[in-house]
Amino acid sequence: MKNPSDGLSIGALDAAAGVHVETIRFYQRKGLLPEPQRPRGGIRRYGDGVLAQVRFIKSAQRLGFSLEEVGELLKLEDGAQCDEARSLAERKLTAVRVRLADLRNIESVLSELVVRCGSSRGAVTCPLIASLQSNA
Repeated sequence: MKNPSDGLSIGALDAAAGVHVETIRFYQRKGLLPEPQRPRGGIRRYGDGVLAQVRFIKSAQRLGFSLEEVGELLKLEDGAQCDEARSLAERKLTAVRVRLADLRNIESVLSELVVRCGSSRGAVTCPLIASLQSNA
């Protein structure tokens, strides 16, 4: 960028960040990104800092952070509050481990039901359907 006032249009920003225009607008509505002023008769321009913020948000989301958590991380973006960032990461790690345990349990139950379904040829009641009905 030759002149900071040149900036990126929202279309150029979405292409550079690999997101859709509506994603950028959504992040603005959520307070995760600033909304630049629109010059009279012109279009809004976004600086390189906004591109870095979009990339930061997407990176955090890939690690499983919700947009609310991303907002908290953005407040810590300067890296000076490492203890707070670590605390957020520890909470996320605990939640991931709980979810993994849940998924392992789901896998085990489904695996057993698939085996039972495969071995109940000619039976009147499907074990999977019967299990879902009894737990409903």
